[in-house]
Amino acid sequence: MKVLSKTSEYGLRALLFMVGKRQEQEYINIREMSEQLDISFHFLTKILQNLTQAGMLTSYRGPSGGVAFNVSPDNILLIDVIRLLEGDDFFEKCLLGLPGCGEKAPCPMHRFWGEIRGALRQEFESTTLAQMGESVLKSRLRLVP
Repeated sequence: MKVLSKTSEYGLRALLFMVGKRQEQEYINIREMSEQLDISFHFLTKILQNLTQAGMLTSYRGPSGGVAFNVSPDNILLIDVIRLLEGDDFFEKCLLGLPGCGEKAPCPMHRFWGEIRGALRQEFESTTLAQMGESVLKSRLRLVP
């Protein structure tokens, strides 16, 4: 079941990639990141621009340019990323995208999504990018399809 948009999937993968690289270099080259993560350069650039405009990242142009964290990954919760990329109402929206879905007019997935949504939200509110990135590095979890 797909819950996150491609924008959020790619954004999270890119940020977790950056967490793993932050000891090696300050600015991460976007083209290299897109190639290593197998994400369209232009699509990844748009996502990273949104994160930069929101103040989560900073960017630098030039030969050694790229993007870097403007806020420590220790201070970025997964829910912060999801809110920026999906919108503030992500955990209130209908899983099937139906307007007006709720207790009075539920969709077929309403009860199911309601049960999972709370647990997912709690995990996203209590997990930082640094924690998730550490688990990626320790367990050698993959970021590439």
